[in-house]
Amino acid sequence: MSEPSTPTSSSSSPSLSSIETPPPPGTPPNLHQNTIDPQAKWLVQKYGGTSVGKFASQIAENIVPDYLDRHKLAIVCSARSGSTKALGTTNLLLRAASEALQRPPPASSPPQSGAATPLTDSLICRSSRTGSPPGTPGSFAEQCTGSFSKTVDLILSEHVAAARACVNRKKLLAELETEIVRDCENLRAFLSATQVIDEISPRSKDSIVGFGEKLGCKIIAAVLRDRGIDAEYVSLESVVPPHDEVDGTLGQDFYDRVSDAFAERIRQCKPRVPVVTGFFGPVPDSLLKQVGRGYTDLAAALLAAGLGASELQIWKEVDGIFTADPRKVLTARLIPVISPEEAAELTYYGSEVVHPFTMEQVIRRKIPIRIKNVENPRGGGTVIDPEADLESPESSPLSDFDSSSPFVDGILSNGVVNGAGTPHQRLPTAVTIKERIVVLNVQSNRKSVSHGFLAGIFGTLDRFGVVVDLISTSEVFVSMAIEDVLDRKLQARLVRDLEKIGIVSVHRDMAILSMVGKQMRNMVGIAGRMFTTLAQGNVNIEMISQGANEINISCVIDGRDAVKALNLIHQSCLQIKPEGLKGRVGPWLF
Repeated sequence: MSEPSTPTSSSSSPSLSSIETPPPPGTPPNLHQNTIDPQAKWLVQKYGGTSVGKFASQIAENIVPDYLDRHKLAIVCSARSGSTKALGTTNLLLRAASEALQRPPPASSPPQSGAATPLTDSLICRSSRTGSPPGTPGSFAEQCTGSFSKTVDLILSEHVAAARACVNRKKLLAELETEIVRDCENLRAFLSATQVIDEISPRSKDSIVGFGEKLGCKIIAAVLRDRGIDAEYVSLESVVPPHDEVDGTLGQDFYDRVSDAFAERIRQCKPRVPVVTGFFGPVPDSLLKQVGRGYTDLAAALLAAGLGASELQIWKEVDGIFTADPRKVLTARLIPVISPEEAAELTYYGSEVVHPFTMEQVIRRKIPIRIKNVENPRGGGTVIDPEADLESPESSPLSDFDSSSPFVDGILSNGVVNGAGTPHQRLPTAVTIKERIVVLNVQSNRKSVSHGFLAGIFGTLDRFGVVVDLISTSEVFVSMAIEDVLDRKLQARLVRDLEKIGIVSVHRDMAILSMVGKQMRNMVGIAGRMFTTLAQGNVNIEMISQGANEINISCVIDGRDAVKALNLIHQSCLQIKPEGLKGRVGPWLF
């Protein structure tokens, strides 16, 4: 069956949709714009859902104005977060998509004309679609009998409330409310159509999720204009160039062309400040499937790469990357500079830094990534520097190690010498913990040769879509650490299939402890120090793994020992003194 077409805003829409066109005559000349200095480079800022949801005024008043006179600024926004995770816009949109496929309840009698309905004061656009006010019998809204309609109302009310909380100019607020209602009614119509055909394809789900970035960007653009900044709302969903799939995947050539297309669209905005949607569908086989929910970070990275930006800034609610989780390790410290390799390892093992593929798009163009805090905009943050010389003591985040430690004396011969001839110890950069881990042990039943044993295991994992974090193998025995994301029924099916291959044992509530550092390469004794420290702390080790790049040593431990182990390794191997805590420590990025 054919799919419903993706809804778009009416071409007659006033207000924020018209921001995508050149400024009309009479635009106030005093609006703050991007610098017109031809020597100024682009700077791309990406704001996450919590920043868009809670700190829109802070962004417009205390962050963006500081950059306009020195840079050509482009802003990329995620969908707004909610007061709880379940009320986040993307989660609500996915919930509405699921509800649209549920069988609607039996039709009930329409409400009496004139009856009070929620959001009556803000649903000002329904009359433009139906020719009658909200609540009128037979109106479009009353035809949407599925529970998804209530979820759309919730999305609408959340965004209208956000707009009223941070936009002061009445005319601008009225235009923004009209735009929000129009988008939500288009969403409602789209979901109603999918309910009729009883199907939502991956591409349709992309379109539904894309509403979140549109709404978030329109609010940020309006708040900026309200504060005197000449902002322009830009949607990237129609910018993606034609593409060819190779084996169901997209190659780097596709992303390079997307990067160039993004840059060309944004250059048309100058000197206005573009506020850009992180959603950039349609993408073959679904944006969510190809990239995942981190597509907003990827959009910002592709834009920065295409513009040749001086820097990609990712604004969060933390000061940057820390040596450990400061909620669990009181002596954790901010790392001012980190290498892409280290950041990638931290992401793999429990940290929420930047996805390695996203990082690659800008690092390959020699563009640094800076992680900054919307609540502390003057802070330096953490720079993921493609050319960081972390072998020098000046750039080491942990250069003031405790030289009185007996461990220092034991490994000082592995250090480097700076220009002044002073010995400098190589040290790990950070220690991280990934909790909610399940360990699967499979012992061969010896009915198959070794290559059949391993092939059977990996084939089974592939059928269930299981990603292995750590693995330890021998000819007849395999131990695997996986994230505990499968429900119990699916886990039971996975174990039953593995039992066809060998004897299976399962250990739940485990954790992966990882020590990461570029300076750990060829460092003699650091692994021994790590495991000795855990043994002295009475922490049992279930598995051990070291990556081929030699910048990560990981082990699996009981989840109940996670915080204790984290503190032991942070103090012993990273050599950070208790009084060494400096700077602002907020919720950990990892």
